[in-house]
Amino acid sequence: MNQKEKRNHYIEAGYLLLSAFAILFVVSRSSLLYPCNDWNDANSYFSVGKGLFHGKVPYRDIFDQKGMYLYFFYGLAYLLSHTTFAGVFVLELVLAAADLLSIYRILSLYLKKDLALLLSPLPLAAAFASNSFYYGGSAEEICLPFLLAGFYLILRYFKEEYPEKAMDGKTLLFGGLLAGMVANIKFTVLGFFFAWMMCIAIAFLVKKDLKGAVKACGIFLLGMFVPFVPWILYFALQHALYDWYWGYVYINVFAYSNLNGEGPGLSERVYILAKLLYWVIRKNLCYFAFVIPGVLWYLLQGKKKRILPAVSMICLCFFLFLGIYVGGSELPYYALPLSVFTPLGFILLGKVLEWIYGLCKRQRENAQISAKAAKNMRHGTFLVCGAAILAIMEVLLCNLSMNFPFHKVKKEDHFLYKLAAVVEQEEAPTLLNIGCLDAGLYTVCDIVPTCQWFQTQTVIMDTVLSEQERYIREGQIQFVLARDSYPDVIFERYELAAEEDWTENGQDFTYYLFRRKD
Repeated sequence: MNQKEKRNHYIEAGYLLLSAFAILFVVSRSSLLYPCNDWNDANSYFSVGKGLFHGKVPYRDIFDQKGMYLYFFYGLAYLLSHTTFAGVFVLELVLAAADLLSIYRILSLYLKKDLALLLSPLPLAAAFASNSFYYGGSAEEICLPFLLAGFYLILRYFKEEYPEKAMDGKTLLFGGLLAGMVANIKFTVLGFFFAWMMCIAIAFLVKKDLKGAVKACGIFLLGMFVPFVPWILYFALQHALYDWYWGYVYINVFAYSNLNGEGPGLSERVYILAKLLYWVIRKNLCYFAFVIPGVLWYLLQGKKKRILPAVSMICLCFFLFLGIYVGGSELPYYALPLSVFTPLGFILLGKVLEWIYGLCKRQRENAQISAKAAKNMRHGTFLVCGAAILAIMEVLLCNLSMNFPFHKVKKEDHFLYKLAAVVEQEEAPTLLNIGCLDAGLYTVCDIVPTCQWFQTQTVIMDTVLSEQERYIREGQIQFVLARDSYPDVIFERYELAAEEDWTENGQDFTYYLFRRKD
Protein backbone atom coordinates (compact mmCIF):
# COMPACT_ATOMS: atom_id res chain seq x y z
CA MET A 1 0.00 0.00 0.00
CA ASN A 2 1.54 3.31 -1.09
CA GLN A 3 1.42 6.59 0.82
CA LYS A 4 -1.52 7.91 -1.19
CA GLU A 5 -3.62 4.84 -0.43
CA LYS A 6 -2.72 5.01 3.27
CA ARG A 7 -3.70 8.66 3.39
CA ASN A 8 -7.01 7.89 1.70
CA HIS A 9 -7.72 5.11 4.22
CA TYR A 10 -6.98 7.46 7.11
CA ILE A 11 -9.31 10.07 5.63
CA GLU A 12 -12.07 7.48 5.18
CA ALA A 13 -11.65 6.10 8.70
CA GLY A 14 -11.51 9.57 10.24
CA TYR A 15 -14.60 10.75 8.39
CA LEU A 16 -16.63 7.66 9.33
CA LEU A 17 -15.54 7.76 12.98
CA LEU A 18 -16.26 11.49 13.26
CA SER A 19 -19.65 10.91 11.65
CA ALA A 20 -20.47 8.10 14.09
CA PHE A 21 -19.59 10.36 17.02
CA ALA A 22 -21.57 13.30 15.62
CA ILE A 23 -24.68 11.14 15.16
CA LEU A 24 -24.56 9.38 18.52
CA PHE A 25 -23.68 12.51 20.48
CA VAL A 26 -27.15 13.85 19.70
CA VAL A 27 -29.36 10.77 19.36
CA SER A 28 -28.17 8.52 22.21
CA ARG A 29 -28.88 9.27 25.85
CA SER A 30 -25.65 7.44 26.63
CA SER A 31 -23.67 10.45 25.41
CA LEU A 32 -22.24 13.19 27.61
CA LEU A 33 -24.87 15.57 26.25
CA TYR A 34 -27.43 14.00 28.59
CA PRO A 35 -27.48 13.56 32.39
CA CYS A 36 -27.97 9.79 32.07
CA ASN A 37 -29.56 7.07 30.00
CA ASP A 38 -32.66 6.32 32.09
CA TRP A 39 -34.20 3.80 29.70
CA ASN A 40 -35.35 0.76 31.68
CA ASP A 41 -34.31 -1.79 29.08
CA ALA A 42 -30.79 -0.44 28.65
CA ASN A 43 -30.29 -0.31 32.41
CA SER A 44 -31.52 -3.89 32.67
CA TYR A 45 -28.91 -5.00 30.12
CA PHE A 46 -26.29 -3.03 32.04
CA SER A 47 -27.24 -4.69 35.33
CA VAL A 48 -27.16 -8.20 33.85
CA GLY A 49 -23.84 -7.47 32.13
CA LYS A 50 -22.49 -6.18 35.42
CA GLY A 51 -23.75 -9.29 37.17
CA LEU A 52 -22.11 -11.50 34.53
CA PHE A 53 -18.73 -9.96 35.35
CA HIS A 54 -19.42 -10.48 39.07
CA GLY A 55 -20.03 -14.21 38.76
CA LYS A 56 -23.81 -14.14 38.39
CA VAL A 57 -25.30 -16.57 35.87
CA PRO A 58 -27.85 -14.82 33.61
CA TYR A 59 -31.36 -16.30 33.54
CA ARG A 60 -30.70 -18.43 36.64
CA ASP A 61 -29.28 -15.91 39.13
CA ILE A 62 -30.49 -12.67 37.51
CA PHE A 63 -33.19 -12.71 34.87
CA ASP A 64 -33.63 -10.89 31.60
CA GLN A 65 -34.63 -12.54 28.34
CA LYS A 66 -32.19 -11.22 25.72
CA GLY A 67 -29.13 -12.99 24.27
CA MET A 68 -25.74 -13.45 25.88
CA TYR A 69 -23.61 -11.28 23.59
CA LEU A 70 -25.81 -8.31 24.49
CA TYR A 71 -25.01 -8.83 28.17
CA PHE A 72 -21.35 -9.52 27.42
CA PHE A 73 -20.99 -6.27 25.46
CA TYR A 74 -22.74 -4.35 28.24
CA GLY A 75 -20.46 -6.05 30.76
CA LEU A 76 -17.44 -4.74 28.83
CA ALA A 77 -19.05 -1.27 28.90
CA TYR A 78 -19.46 -1.61 32.67
CA LEU A 79 -15.71 -2.23 33.00
CA LEU A 80 -15.10 1.17 31.39
CA SER A 81 -17.51 3.02 33.69
CA HIS A 82 -19.31 1.50 36.68
CA THR A 83 -21.91 4.19 37.37
CA THR A 84 -22.49 5.90 34.00
CA PHE A 85 -23.23 4.91 30.43
CA ALA A 86 -19.92 6.32 29.17
CA GLY A 87 -18.77 2.77 28.43
CA VAL A 88 -22.03 2.06 26.61
CA PHE A 89 -21.45 5.18 24.50
CA VAL A 90 -18.02 3.82 23.53
CA LEU A 91 -19.71 0.51 22.64
CA GLU A 92 -22.30 2.33 20.54
CA LEU A 93 -19.54 4.35 18.87
CA VAL A 94 -17.61 1.23 17.84
CA LEU A 95 -20.77 -0.42 16.51
CA ALA A 96 -21.88 2.73 14.68
CA ALA A 97 -18.45 2.96 13.03
CA ALA A 98 -18.95 -0.65 11.89
CA ASP A 99 -22.40 0.34 10.59
CA LEU A 100 -20.89 3.18 8.58
CA LEU A 101 -18.14 0.98 7.17
CA SER A 102 -20.72 -1.48 5.82
CA ILE A 103 -22.88 1.36 4.50
CA TYR A 104 -19.84 2.83 2.74
CA ARG A 105 -19.09 -0.53 1.15
CA ILE A 106 -22.70 -0.93 0.05
CA LEU A 107 -22.78 2.54 -1.54
CA SER A 108 -19.39 1.90 -3.17
CA LEU A 109 -20.87 -1.05 -5.05
CA TYR A 110 -22.99 1.36 -7.08
CA LEU A 111 -21.46 4.83 -6.70
CA LYS A 112 -18.06 6.44 -7.10
CA LYS A 113 -16.00 6.15 -3.93
CA ASP A 114 -15.85 9.85 -3.05
CA LEU A 115 -19.60 10.25 -3.31
CA ALA A 116 -20.22 6.96 -1.47
CA LEU A 117 -18.02 8.16 1.39
CA LEU A 118 -19.73 11.55 1.58
CA LEU A 119 -23.21 10.01 1.68
CA SER A 120 -22.35 7.19 4.11
CA PRO A 121 -23.36 8.99 7.36
CA LEU A 122 -26.80 9.89 6.03
CA PRO A 123 -28.48 6.43 6.03
CA LEU A 124 -27.38 5.87 9.63
CA ALA A 125 -28.45 9.37 10.65
CA ALA A 126 -31.88 8.77 9.09
CA ALA A 127 -32.23 5.49 11.00
CA PHE A 128 -31.01 6.85 14.33
CA ALA A 129 -33.11 10.02 14.12
CA SER A 130 -36.25 7.89 13.98
CA ASN A 131 -38.43 6.86 16.91
CA SER A 132 -37.26 3.26 16.49
CA PHE A 133 -33.79 4.21 17.75
CA TYR A 134 -35.50 5.14 21.02
CA TYR A 135 -33.11 6.15 23.85
CA GLY A 136 -30.04 4.29 22.60
CA GLY A 137 -28.44 0.99 23.51
CA SER A 138 -31.21 -1.35 22.32
CA ALA A 139 -30.61 -4.95 21.31
CA GLU A 140 -31.76 -3.95 17.82
CA GLU A 141 -29.02 -1.30 17.65
CA ILE A 142 -26.43 -3.90 18.67
CA CYS A 143 -27.71 -6.24 15.91
CA LEU A 144 -27.52 -3.60 13.16
CA PRO A 145 -23.77 -3.92 12.31
CA PHE A 146 -24.19 -7.65 11.73
CA LEU A 147 -27.25 -7.10 9.55
CA LEU A 148 -25.53 -4.42 7.47
CA ALA A 149 -22.44 -6.58 6.98
CA GLY A 150 -24.65 -9.45 5.82
CA PHE A 151 -26.57 -7.09 3.52
CA TYR A 152 -23.31 -5.97 1.93
CA LEU A 153 -22.22 -9.56 1.33
CA ILE A 154 -25.40 -10.57 -0.49
CA LEU A 155 -25.58 -7.34 -2.51
CA ARG A 156 -21.95 -7.79 -3.57
CA TYR A 157 -22.56 -11.41 -4.56
CA PHE A 158 -25.57 -10.66 -6.75
CA LYS A 159 -23.91 -7.62 -8.32
CA GLU A 160 -20.41 -8.92 -8.98
CA GLU A 161 -20.51 -12.72 -9.02
CA TYR A 162 -23.99 -14.10 -9.73
CA PRO A 163 -24.83 -16.04 -11.90
CA GLU A 164 -21.33 -16.88 -13.16
CA LYS A 165 -19.92 -17.88 -9.79
CA ALA A 166 -21.28 -19.58 -6.70
CA MET A 167 -20.77 -17.88 -3.36
CA ASP A 168 -17.42 -18.95 -1.94
CA GLY A 169 -17.04 -20.85 1.33
CA LYS A 170 -15.30 -17.97 3.11
CA THR A 171 -18.25 -15.64 2.52
CA LEU A 172 -20.73 -18.34 3.53
CA LEU A 173 -18.81 -18.99 6.74
CA PHE A 174 -18.67 -15.28 7.57
CA GLY A 175 -22.38 -14.91 6.84
CA GLY A 176 -23.03 -17.74 9.27
CA LEU A 177 -20.88 -16.02 11.92
CA LEU A 178 -22.96 -12.86 11.52
CA ALA A 179 -26.16 -14.89 11.89
CA GLY A 180 -24.79 -16.62 14.98
CA MET A 181 -24.03 -13.29 16.62
CA VAL A 182 -27.56 -12.04 15.92
CA ALA A 183 -28.99 -15.32 17.25
CA ASN A 184 -27.19 -14.65 20.54
CA ILE A 185 -28.38 -11.05 20.81
CA LYS A 186 -32.03 -11.15 19.72
CA PHE A 187 -33.12 -14.15 17.70
CA THR A 188 -36.31 -12.55 16.36
CA VAL A 189 -34.08 -10.63 13.93
CA LEU A 190 -32.83 -13.92 12.41
CA GLY A 191 -35.48 -13.79 9.68
CA PHE A 192 -33.02 -11.69 7.68
CA PHE A 193 -30.36 -14.40 7.68
CA PHE A 194 -32.94 -17.14 7.04
CA ALA A 195 -33.83 -15.33 3.82
CA TRP A 196 -30.14 -14.64 3.15
CA MET A 197 -29.16 -18.32 3.17
CA MET A 198 -32.34 -19.44 1.45
CA CYS A 199 -31.63 -17.18 -1.54
CA ILE A 200 -28.00 -18.27 -1.74
CA ALA A 201 -29.15 -21.90 -1.69
CA ILE A 202 -31.59 -21.12 -4.50
CA ALA A 203 -28.68 -19.66 -6.49
CA PHE A 204 -27.04 -23.10 -6.32
CA LEU A 205 -30.27 -24.87 -7.23
CA VAL A 206 -30.80 -22.61 -10.25
CA LYS A 207 -27.55 -24.07 -11.58
CA LYS A 208 -28.85 -27.57 -10.71
CA ASP A 209 -26.16 -27.96 -8.06
CA LEU A 210 -28.04 -29.67 -5.23
CA LYS A 211 -24.83 -30.93 -3.67
CA GLY A 212 -23.40 -27.41 -3.69
CA ALA A 213 -26.57 -26.04 -2.05
CA VAL A 214 -26.41 -28.60 0.75
CA LYS A 215 -22.71 -27.95 1.25
CA ALA A 216 -23.30 -24.17 1.32
CA CYS A 217 -26.00 -24.57 3.98
CA GLY A 218 -23.63 -26.74 6.00
CA ILE A 219 -20.85 -24.15 5.85
CA PHE A 220 -23.29 -21.40 6.83
CA LEU A 221 -24.61 -23.42 9.78
CA LEU A 222 -21.05 -24.19 10.86
CA GLY A 223 -20.28 -20.47 10.93
CA MET A 224 -23.51 -19.83 12.78
CA PHE A 225 -22.61 -22.44 15.38
CA VAL A 226 -19.25 -20.87 16.25
CA PRO A 227 -20.64 -17.90 18.30
CA PHE A 228 -22.65 -20.40 20.37
CA VAL A 229 -19.55 -22.33 21.47
CA PRO A 230 -18.36 -19.95 24.24
CA TRP A 231 -21.83 -19.89 25.80
CA ILE A 232 -22.32 -23.65 25.52
CA LEU A 233 -19.09 -24.09 27.45
CA TYR A 234 -19.96 -21.33 29.93
CA PHE A 235 -23.42 -22.67 30.80
CA ALA A 236 -22.20 -26.27 30.83
CA LEU A 237 -19.54 -25.37 33.39
CA GLN A 238 -22.18 -23.54 35.44
CA HIS A 239 -24.59 -26.51 35.15
CA ALA A 240 -27.09 -24.08 33.66
CA LEU A 241 -27.69 -25.21 30.07
CA TYR A 242 -31.40 -25.67 30.76
CA ASP A 243 -31.58 -22.21 32.37
CA TRP A 244 -30.11 -20.75 29.18
CA TYR A 245 -32.75 -22.48 27.03
CA TRP A 246 -35.53 -21.62 29.47
CA GLY A 247 -34.60 -17.95 29.87
CA TYR A 248 -33.79 -17.13 26.27
CA VAL A 249 -35.89 -19.49 24.13
CA TYR A 250 -38.82 -20.82 26.14
CA ILE A 251 -39.69 -17.52 27.85
CA ASN A 252 -39.51 -15.51 24.61
CA VAL A 253 -41.57 -17.99 22.60
CA PHE A 254 -44.17 -19.09 25.13
CA ALA A 255 -44.35 -16.32 27.75
CA TYR A 256 -43.51 -13.21 25.72
CA SER A 257 -45.44 -13.84 22.49
CA ASN A 258 -48.73 -15.29 21.27
CA LEU A 259 -47.18 -18.12 19.26
CA ASN A 260 -48.37 -20.74 21.75
CA GLY A 261 -51.65 -21.40 19.96
CA GLU A 262 -53.66 -18.81 21.92
CA GLY A 263 -53.06 -15.94 19.50
CA PRO A 264 -55.07 -14.83 16.45
CA GLY A 265 -55.73 -17.08 13.47
CA LEU A 266 -53.85 -16.86 10.18
CA SER A 267 -56.14 -14.42 8.37
CA GLU A 268 -56.41 -12.15 11.40
CA ARG A 269 -52.64 -12.28 11.90
CA VAL A 270 -52.05 -11.26 8.26
CA TYR A 271 -54.41 -8.30 8.73
CA ILE A 272 -52.69 -7.29 11.97
CA LEU A 273 -49.23 -7.48 10.36
CA ALA A 274 -50.34 -5.42 7.35
CA LYS A 275 -51.83 -2.76 9.62
CA LEU A 276 -48.71 -2.83 11.78
CA LEU A 277 -46.45 -2.31 8.75
CA TYR A 278 -48.47 0.77 7.82
CA TRP A 279 -47.96 2.30 11.28
CA VAL A 280 -44.30 1.29 11.43
CA ILE A 281 -43.72 3.14 8.15
CA ARG A 282 -45.65 6.21 9.32
CA LYS A 283 -43.79 6.42 12.62
CA ASN A 284 -40.37 5.97 11.00
CA LEU A 285 -40.59 8.05 7.85
CA CYS A 286 -37.08 9.32 8.58
CA TYR A 287 -35.68 6.22 6.93
CA PHE A 288 -38.68 4.65 5.17
CA ALA A 289 -38.69 7.71 2.90
CA PHE A 290 -35.44 6.20 1.56
CA VAL A 291 -36.16 2.50 2.10
CA ILE A 292 -39.27 2.36 -0.10
CA PRO A 293 -37.90 4.12 -3.22
CA GLY A 294 -34.55 2.37 -2.72
CA VAL A 295 -36.07 -1.11 -2.63
CA LEU A 296 -38.28 -0.30 -5.64
CA TRP A 297 -35.22 0.95 -7.54
CA TYR A 298 -33.36 -2.28 -6.73
CA LEU A 299 -36.28 -4.43 -7.87
CA LEU A 300 -36.44 -2.58 -11.20
CA GLN A 301 -32.74 -3.30 -11.85
CA GLY A 302 -33.43 -7.01 -12.33
CA LYS A 303 -33.19 -8.57 -15.77
CA LYS A 304 -35.13 -11.59 -17.01
CA LYS A 305 -32.16 -13.92 -16.56
CA ARG A 306 -31.28 -12.39 -13.21
CA ILE A 307 -34.58 -12.35 -11.39
CA LEU A 308 -33.13 -13.95 -8.25
CA PRO A 309 -31.55 -10.70 -6.94
CA ALA A 310 -34.98 -9.06 -6.97
CA VAL A 311 -36.56 -12.11 -5.34
CA SER A 312 -33.83 -12.08 -2.69
CA MET A 313 -34.60 -8.45 -1.81
CA ILE A 314 -38.29 -9.24 -1.37
CA CYS A 315 -37.42 -12.24 0.81
CA LEU A 316 -35.00 -10.25 2.97
CA CYS A 317 -37.62 -7.56 3.61
CA PHE A 318 -40.46 -10.03 4.19
CA PHE A 319 -38.72 -12.47 6.52
CA LEU A 320 -37.00 -9.75 8.55
CA PHE A 321 -40.35 -8.04 9.17
CA LEU A 322 -42.11 -11.35 9.81
CA GLY A 323 -39.52 -12.56 12.31
CA ILE A 324 -39.75 -9.35 14.30
CA TYR A 325 -43.53 -9.00 14.46
CA VAL A 326 -45.11 -12.43 13.98
CA GLY A 327 -45.01 -13.04 17.75
CA GLY A 328 -47.59 -10.28 18.29
CA SER A 329 -45.44 -7.96 20.41
CA GLU A 330 -44.79 -4.43 19.20
CA LEU A 331 -42.63 -1.71 20.72
CA PRO A 332 -41.11 1.37 19.01
CA TYR A 333 -37.53 0.08 18.90
CA TYR A 334 -38.49 -3.24 17.28
CA ALA A 335 -38.51 -1.52 13.87
CA LEU A 336 -34.87 -0.40 13.89
CA PRO A 337 -33.49 -3.50 12.04
CA LEU A 338 -35.74 -2.61 9.09
CA SER A 339 -33.48 0.41 8.54
CA VAL A 340 -30.86 -1.99 7.15
CA PHE A 341 -32.38 -1.29 3.71
CA THR A 342 -31.96 2.51 4.00
CA PRO A 343 -28.66 2.62 2.00
CA LEU A 344 -30.61 1.62 -1.13
CA GLY A 345 -32.45 4.94 -1.08
CA PHE A 346 -29.16 6.83 -0.87
CA ILE A 347 -27.78 4.83 -3.78
CA LEU A 348 -30.71 6.16 -5.80
CA LEU A 349 -29.98 9.67 -4.53
CA GLY A 350 -26.31 9.18 -5.41
CA LYS A 351 -27.20 8.16 -8.94
CA VAL A 352 -29.05 11.45 -9.38
CA LEU A 353 -26.11 13.40 -7.93
CA GLU A 354 -23.67 11.59 -10.25
CA TRP A 355 -25.83 12.56 -13.21
CA ILE A 356 -25.78 16.20 -12.11
CA TYR A 357 -22.03 15.98 -11.52
CA GLY A 358 -21.59 14.58 -15.03
CA LEU A 359 -23.28 17.64 -16.49
CA CYS A 360 -21.03 19.94 -14.45
CA LYS A 361 -17.95 17.95 -15.45
CA ARG A 362 -18.72 18.37 -19.14
CA GLN A 363 -19.09 22.09 -18.62
CA ARG A 364 -15.76 22.19 -16.80
CA GLU A 365 -14.07 20.27 -19.63
CA ASN A 366 -15.52 22.73 -22.12
CA ALA A 367 -13.99 25.49 -20.05
CA GLN A 368 -10.62 23.72 -20.45
CA ILE A 369 -9.69 23.59 -16.75
CA SER A 370 -6.30 21.94 -16.25
CA ALA A 371 -6.06 18.42 -14.77
CA LYS A 372 -4.16 19.72 -11.72
CA ALA A 373 -6.73 22.43 -11.08
CA ALA A 374 -9.54 19.89 -11.47
CA LYS A 375 -7.84 17.58 -8.94
CA ASN A 376 -7.41 20.38 -6.42
CA MET A 377 -11.02 21.39 -6.98
CA ARG A 378 -12.15 17.79 -6.33
CA HIS A 379 -10.22 17.63 -3.04
CA GLY A 380 -11.52 21.02 -1.96
CA THR A 381 -15.05 20.09 -2.96
CA PHE A 382 -14.85 16.88 -0.92
CA LEU A 383 -13.74 18.75 2.22
CA VAL A 384 -16.40 21.42 1.83
CA CYS A 385 -19.15 18.89 1.06
CA GLY A 386 -18.09 16.64 3.95
CA ALA A 387 -18.15 19.52 6.43
CA ALA A 388 -21.47 20.74 5.05
CA ILE A 389 -23.05 17.28 5.28
CA LEU A 390 -21.95 16.83 8.89
CA ALA A 391 -23.15 20.31 9.87
CA ILE A 392 -26.56 19.96 8.20
CA MET A 393 -26.91 16.43 9.56
CA GLU A 394 -26.24 17.65 13.10
CA VAL A 395 -28.87 20.39 12.82
CA LEU A 396 -31.44 17.91 11.50
CA LEU A 397 -30.66 15.40 14.24
CA CYS A 398 -31.19 18.04 16.91
CA ASN A 399 -34.63 18.75 15.47
CA LEU A 400 -35.68 15.17 14.72
CA SER A 401 -34.31 13.10 17.59
CA MET A 402 -36.83 12.44 20.36
CA ASN A 403 -33.97 12.55 22.88
CA PHE A 404 -32.56 16.03 22.20
CA PRO A 405 -34.96 17.93 24.56
CA PHE A 406 -33.65 15.72 27.40
CA HIS A 407 -30.35 17.64 27.36
CA LYS A 408 -32.10 20.43 29.25
CA VAL A 409 -32.60 18.17 32.29
CA LYS A 410 -29.98 18.74 34.97
CA LYS A 411 -28.40 15.76 36.65
CA GLU A 412 -29.25 16.99 40.14
CA ASP A 413 -32.93 17.32 39.16
CA HIS A 414 -33.28 13.77 37.90
CA PHE A 415 -35.16 11.42 40.24
CA LEU A 416 -32.42 8.77 40.01
CA TYR A 417 -29.76 10.99 41.54
CA LYS A 418 -32.12 12.25 44.26
CA LEU A 419 -32.87 8.65 45.27
CA ALA A 420 -29.21 7.66 44.89
CA ALA A 421 -28.27 10.21 47.53
CA VAL A 422 -30.39 8.22 50.02
CA VAL A 423 -29.14 4.79 48.98
CA GLU A 424 -25.47 5.80 49.03
CA GLN A 425 -25.69 6.66 52.71
CA GLU A 426 -25.54 2.93 53.39
CA GLU A 427 -22.43 0.79 52.94
CA ALA A 428 -22.76 -1.98 50.32
CA PRO A 429 -26.53 -1.55 49.83
CA THR A 430 -28.73 -4.15 48.10
CA LEU A 431 -31.74 -3.28 45.95
CA LEU A 432 -34.98 -4.67 44.53
CA ASN A 433 -36.81 -2.88 41.68
CA ILE A 434 -40.58 -3.54 41.52
CA GLY A 435 -43.33 -2.15 39.30
CA CYS A 436 -41.12 -1.77 36.21
CA LEU A 437 -37.92 -2.89 34.57
CA ASP A 438 -34.62 -1.60 35.95
CA ALA A 439 -35.18 2.14 36.51
CA GLY A 440 -31.43 2.83 36.65
CA LEU A 441 -30.77 2.93 40.39
CA TYR A 442 -28.66 -0.22 40.13
CA THR A 443 -26.46 1.69 37.67
CA VAL A 444 -26.00 5.05 39.37
CA CYS A 445 -25.37 3.38 42.75
CA ASP A 446 -23.17 0.61 41.31
CA ILE A 447 -25.28 -2.16 42.87
CA VAL A 448 -25.01 -5.73 41.61
CA PRO A 449 -28.42 -7.50 41.66
CA THR A 450 -28.56 -10.24 44.28
CA CYS A 451 -31.83 -11.99 43.38
CA GLN A 452 -33.18 -13.61 40.23
CA TRP A 453 -36.21 -11.35 39.78
CA PHE A 454 -34.31 -8.15 40.55
CA GLN A 455 -36.82 -6.17 38.46
CA THR A 456 -40.48 -6.61 37.51
CA GLN A 457 -40.57 -8.34 34.14
CA THR A 458 -43.31 -8.02 31.53
CA VAL A 459 -43.39 -11.78 30.89
CA ILE A 460 -46.71 -13.52 31.51
CA MET A 461 -45.74 -15.39 34.68
CA ASP A 462 -47.18 -15.26 38.19
CA THR A 463 -43.77 -16.29 39.51
CA VAL A 464 -42.33 -12.81 39.13
CA LEU A 465 -44.67 -11.00 41.51
CA SER A 466 -44.93 -13.86 44.02
CA GLU A 467 -41.15 -14.17 44.26
CA GLN A 468 -40.69 -10.42 44.65
CA GLU A 469 -43.27 -10.38 47.44
CA ARG A 470 -41.35 -13.20 49.11
CA TYR A 471 -38.11 -11.19 48.95
CA ILE A 472 -39.94 -8.29 50.60
CA ARG A 473 -41.69 -10.40 53.22
CA GLU A 474 -38.41 -12.03 54.23
CA GLY A 475 -36.55 -8.69 54.19
CA GLN A 476 -33.86 -10.09 51.89
CA ILE A 477 -33.08 -6.70 50.32
CA GLN A 478 -32.06 -3.47 52.03
CA PHE A 479 -33.80 -1.07 49.62
CA VAL A 480 -36.90 -1.52 47.46
CA LEU A 481 -37.61 0.87 44.58
CA ALA A 482 -41.27 0.79 43.52
CA ARG A 483 -42.97 2.64 40.68
CA ASP A 484 -46.56 3.85 41.17
CA SER A 485 -47.67 1.00 43.45
CA TYR A 486 -46.33 -1.50 45.97
CA PRO A 487 -47.65 -4.49 47.93
CA ASP A 488 -49.15 -3.82 51.36
CA VAL A 489 -46.82 -6.41 52.85
CA ILE A 490 -43.91 -4.04 52.34
CA PHE A 491 -44.70 -2.08 55.53
CA GLU A 492 -44.06 -5.19 57.65
CA ARG A 493 -40.32 -4.95 57.05
CA TYR A 494 -39.75 -1.57 55.34
CA GLU A 495 -40.34 2.14 55.78
CA LEU A 496 -40.69 4.85 53.14
CA ALA A 497 -37.36 6.66 52.76
CA ALA A 498 -38.01 8.89 49.74
CA GLU A 499 -40.60 9.67 47.09
CA GLU A 500 -40.04 11.34 43.70
CA ASP A 501 -42.42 12.25 40.86
CA TRP A 502 -41.18 11.97 37.29
CA THR A 503 -42.69 12.58 33.84
CA GLU A 504 -41.53 10.42 30.94
CA ASN A 505 -42.90 10.64 27.37
CA GLY A 506 -45.97 12.46 28.61
CA GLN A 507 -46.68 9.92 31.38
CA ASP A 508 -46.52 10.78 35.07
CA PHE A 509 -44.87 8.30 37.44
CA THR A 510 -44.14 8.23 41.14
CA TYR A 511 -41.13 6.37 42.47
CA TYR A 512 -41.10 5.18 46.08
CA LEU A 513 -37.88 4.19 47.81
CA PHE A 514 -38.28 1.93 50.84
CA ARG A 515 -35.57 1.16 53.38
CA ARG A 516 -35.54 -2.00 55.48
CA LYS A 517 -36.25 -1.37 59.16
CA ASP A 518 -33.40 -2.18 61.51
